[in-house]
Amino acid sequence: MNVATTLGSITLRSPLIAAAGTVGSVHDFADVDALSVYGAAVAKSVSGEPWPGRPAPRLAPAGEGMLNGIGIQNPGIDEWRNAMPSPESLPVPVWGSAVGLNAAEFALVAKGLTAAGVAAVEVNLSCPNLEDGQMFALDSAAAATVVGSVRAVTDVPLGAKLSPNSEDIAEVAAAVVEAGADFVTLTNTVWGMGIDTATRRPRLSSVIGGYSGVPLKPIALRCVWEVARSSKVPIVGCGGIRTGEDVAEFLLAGASAVQLGTIHFAEPRAGRRILAELEAYCDGAGVETVDELVGASHE
Repeated sequence: MNVATTLGSITLRSPLIAAAGTVGSVHDFADVDALSVYGAAVAKSVSGEPWPGRPAPRLAPAGEGMLNGIGIQNPGIDEWRNAMPSPESLPVPVWGSAVGLNAAEFALVAKGLTAAGVAAVEVNLSCPNLEDGQMFALDSAAAATVVGSVRAVTDVPLGAKLSPNSEDIAEVAAAVVEAGADFVTLTNTVWGMGIDTATRRPRLSSVIGGYSGVPLKPIALRCVWEVARSSKVPIVGCGGIRTGEDVAEFLLAGASAVQLGTIHFAEPRAGRRILAELEAYCDGAGVETVDELVGASHE
């Protein structure tokens, strides 16, 4: 069967995308020899200046999921570009992920990512806006301002990664599309926390962190469904995917592609298995191309 798909103007050889923060800067994951089944891979988010991240502990198990409060530790765009080999030398199209404290920093990073040769830029709107303490993704006007600033400095396809913590994610999605986003990624982690009963202390130094993994799937699916129902914007689904049928669910809900994230920590080569399971599902359902599944549940 044909597993190629389209995401707006982007053609992907597979609907699987490796999510930012789970495959390093992509080149340092290439030795795993698993990238050939992906349509793209998103490098870890990078900011304008180096961010040291939060102190330990920054990761903690939470049932079937995982808590993280890493704080987007990264070397800054200049050092990132110096350390990053040419994206064309890697076995998968590389997308960059931009973060910043304000719209100007997002734009600076996006300009650097574009100069480095990334195939697309994903704007991580779930990082904090220090001016008012909120995520950009929780305010449609703030999110649109960031995306508009990034759109002004790059011609590569532009995506906006939104948050499930938003009160109205469809409204935020509409705002970033109007500002110039070509697609949206739904979603990032949901807020969560854990307490170590032995020490009686929070499991993360940040106390509140991002919760990811299998339990996030129903929340992310709801976000995909709501945005697909109200908009024609291309969607990348993300959250709790671990099987081929999980991928099919996201496609049926309205996503054109999906990102695999937390599963990489337990199974670095999960993409091969998941793509094979998706092909088996499609064969059994008489589906010839994965595009046939996109949004079919809305019909």
